[in-house]
Amino acid sequence: MTNRLEEKWVFVTGATSGIGKATAKIFANASCNLIINGRRKKRLEQLQKQLKEQHAVAVEIACFDVRDRQVCSDFISELEPSVDILINNAGLARGKDAVYDAPFEDWDEMIDTNIKGVLNMTRLISPSMKERNTGHIINVGSIAGHESYPGGSVYCASKHAVKAFTEATKKDLHGTNVRVSMVSPGLVETEFSNVRFHGDDERADEVYNNLDPLTGEDIAEIILFMANRPPHVNIMDSIVLPVSQSSSSMVARNE
Repeated sequence: MTNRLEEKWVFVTGATSGIGKATAKIFANASCNLIINGRRKKRLEQLQKQLKEQHAVAVEIACFDVRDRQVCSDFISELEPSVDILINNAGLARGKDAVYDAPFEDWDEMIDTNIKGVLNMTRLISPSMKERNTGHIINVGSIAGHESYPGGSVYCASKHAVKAFTEATKKDLHGTNVRVSMVSPGLVETEFSNVRFHGDDERADEVYNNLDPLTGEDIAEIILFMANRPPHVNIMDSIVLPVSQSSSSMVARNE
């Protein structure tokens, strides 16, 4: 397969684990330079060292919380390389409480990360892409952005917002050569459920029991495929489920 990505600069948010970490690795393997973002500096430093040693690419660390608009802005304003591909991956779910029981703190964290984080990074990086008339914004959404489920009111709302924002961003950039895409995964076995259930490993493990869930690498491969299409091809969205999942609430488990 033709590699159209060599030496491009790729900015990955939420790169310390899961889909983000797998995405950083697969783009480094495609000879891309990386800007890896996350809140856990030690993990970023370890990933930076690994990618530079294994792939001989440039890797810069962006250790900040995408919820903090001022810090995002300060970093982007000082960033020397132009971002060719922005991958808005940072996101999380908190709890699975009904709307009448859910803690406001969980709601705020999901809204601030899943929506405002994507808004912040896109607003700060898209002007340069528009000016250069090239670039690609890829947002990591969810099956929850296409159908809602009980106990996921605000998480589903946040991912519906990402879907709407992705579509509107493409329309705002209509007439330019900037591409805008989204990938919408179903069950992916990462730290996602551990975070959702506030570190309750037993409850998190139950989410993936007796089935073959997707992996971070599965989604990273699809993101790479989207980015590596010819310049005139724009994949708007890709809904990706494990074979054992047919909707957000239909999961077949092996007995």
